[in-house]
Amino acid sequence: MSRYLIPLLLFIALVGLFAIGLGMDPRRVPSPFIGKPAPAFDLPQLHAPGQRLTHAMLRGRSVLLNVWASWCVECRHEHGLLLQLARQHQVQIYGLNYKDPRADALRWLEEFGDPYVLSAADEDGRVGIDYGVYGVPETFVVDAGGIIRYKHIG
Repeated sequence: MSRYLIPLLLFIALVGLFAIGLGMDPRRVPSPFIGKPAPAFDLPQLHAPGQRLTHAMLRGRSVLLNVWASWCVECRHEHGLLLQLARQHQVQIYGLNYKDPRADALRWLEEFGDPYVLSAADEDGRVGIDYGVYGVPETFVVDAGGIIRYKHIG
């Protein structure tokens, strides 16, 4: 009897875990970076690869750091909102172009518009990994002291 009971209980437990997982909102994944200093970075600028964009350049004012890529379908959906925010001049938006060939990223900005004060080219994705990015788009609110206050996925 117990020979059949153990697999049945394991199956019921797995179904319960899957049901809980299906009820979760993937946009509400808690970030361990909230309330902590934004990870340091030093990357080439997308438009001027001979110049750098660093985390220190973002200090002194609250900014949005938007992680995006030309191959990202969802990035196209949010791009209109970023353009609106940029036109309102209420917050500065910096871009982190993630795992994207430079030519593709520049072409994408030319076609859809460029809401960014500056964009950095994270071609190998290491800075994205440091920020805990697991998919694009992701946007971070970083305060004037360089502390991550919010992370929005999608």
